[in-house]
Amino acid sequence: MQKIRNIAIIAHVDHGKTTLVDKILHSCAIFREGQDTGDLILDNNDLERERGITIVSKNVSVMYKDVKINIIDTPGHADFGGEVERVLKMADGVLLLCDAFEGAMPQTRFVTQKALSLGLKPIVVVNKVDKENCRPEEVYEQIFELFFNLEATEDQLDFEVIYGSSKQGWMSTDWKKPTDNIFPLMDAILANIPPAPVAEGTLQMQITSLDYSSFVGRIAIGRVARGTIKENMPVSLVKRDGKIQKSRIKELYTFEGLGKVKVSEVKSGDICAVVGIEGFDIGDTIADFENPEQLAVIKIDEPTMNMLFTINTSPFFGKEGKFVTSRHLRDRLYKEMEKNLALKVVETESPDSYLVYGRGILHLSVLIETMRREGYELQVGQPQVIIKEIDGVKCEPVETLIVDVPGDVAGKVIELVTQRKGDLLVMEPKGDLQHLEFDIPARGIIGLRNNVLTATGGEAIMAHRFKAYEPWKGTIPGRLNGVLVSMDTGKTTAFAIDKLQDRGRFFIDPGVDIYEGQVLGEHIRDNDLVINLTKGKQLTNMRASGSDTNVRIAPAIKFSLEESMEYIQADEYIEVTPVSIRMRKIFLNENDRKVNAKKFVNQ
Repeated sequence: MQKIRNIAIIAHVDHGKTTLVDKILHSCAIFREGQDTGDLILDNNDLERERGITIVSKNVSVMYKDVKINIIDTPGHADFGGEVERVLKMADGVLLLCDAFEGAMPQTRFVTQKALSLGLKPIVVVNKVDKENCRPEEVYEQIFELFFNLEATEDQLDFEVIYGSSKQGWMSTDWKKPTDNIFPLMDAILANIPPAPVAEGTLQMQITSLDYSSFVGRIAIGRVARGTIKENMPVSLVKRDGKIQKSRIKELYTFEGLGKVKVSEVKSGDICAVVGIEGFDIGDTIADFENPEQLAVIKIDEPTMNMLFTINTSPFFGKEGKFVTSRHLRDRLYKEMEKNLALKVVETESPDSYLVYGRGILHLSVLIETMRREGYELQVGQPQVIIKEIDGVKCEPVETLIVDVPGDVAGKVIELVTQRKGDLLVMEPKGDLQHLEFDIPARGIIGLRNNVLTATGGEAIMAHRFKAYEPWKGTIPGRLNGVLVSMDTGKTTAFAIDKLQDRGRFFIDPGVDIYEGQVLGEHIRDNDLVINLTKGKQLTNMRASGSDTNVRIAPAIKFSLEESMEYIQADEYIEVTPVSIRMRKIFLNENDRKVNAKKFVNQ
């Protein structure tokens, strides 16, 4: 048997996966003495570092006791489940991390279900046992129950448990007896995860990931399932639909530490990167030149939400971005589809607009934020859930929502969720918090997080995952208040904002350029109000005693991209440029809005 182990690290968001990979890299002496590496080494793009989450799965490898361990770090957020689904195909076992206080969370269930159904051997790591009021034994029982409910095999139920703290850099088989290193975990990997199997025969390798280099172009990454892949070897590329393209491999790389090392051949069981193959997609099979055999195509859960992406048509079009045409937008969206399997792009009747299907608000907002940073200008519409007809019944996606809140504000959360057609299923104490579980339509979750955090003073912990398609639950009330809409194009003045403060709360500061139809604030009533913020004070050469009062303006409310996506209604767009995020009405002119008002009533 060859000395290779392939493991994926899976967990709910923020349970410590990337921190654990850091400690494994350090303890296996990947870095030279005194090298400054920083924290969260694998979260290497700006968005991942800012948000503190993993978005794209990464591969690294370490050597431990003469065994090569390939480690795949996966995202923990439900919206990036597509990443997890495809990379698990490269693993023979999984490390399931679980927070010693929070226990099994919605995403823990989702990723565990995927891993168990693929027959992977699990090792459970109960992490963060250094936390106050942690409950490692209870969490172990909870995980066992979860495995049982997910119909794990007897071999999978007989899992090894390791306790420890990734942050403090120790692991142990007994949480009351801390060690000073993470080697107990590494020993458990060697003892429990099966070695990568050697399969003789003709070549088979499935492409499960992509990389890109400005020197050699697109690079295919995957695990060799059978046979041996060699440099300069002619191969067949079997597409998802069964079509076959002939190709040749130029270069081969395996993963070593954080980088790649060029090799002449790779045997079955190891993970490698292939250069030189053109026109491939994730899920395609690299097979023998003369007798190509296809591997089973990766199945990805369908998207549950869509948004309209269109070119920027505001009066400020082209002032802040580099890529502004519909051709730029189309090319960028189709390029994203190559590597983002859970994403789908559909062309609409208009040549300037595209419907983009994704897993949720975060999944789509990360794409928009990435495009914005690359210099794109675009507009996006209100997120809509995907409705299906099943056996003649109109059905919509329903999610399981879990909220942990202090007991004294649990009532407010229940009220907010039930207003949005949520059903309370579980209410039980969890430490000093109240643990609530609901079934709620996916439509009801859009815009809910802000309201819950406001009602609980920011103390609620929310998580949700897709459950199933269920019959339509009826209309859900949208935004309670109307908005303040600009009447004119120009610069805002402090004088005008001061005079209109009793009409609502503003989203913009004085001295900002605005245009007619832009959403400037929230009205105190439920209807929209058209206002003029560009009006200055009438100046005369006479001083009136007592009328020159100081202008006192409340700070403007600043929305993040996700908050804007949850805030807008069907008759509004978000204008996204590299510099600004503005909310606006689809019809900028007030008369046009009145004429077209009926279009949006039933949405």
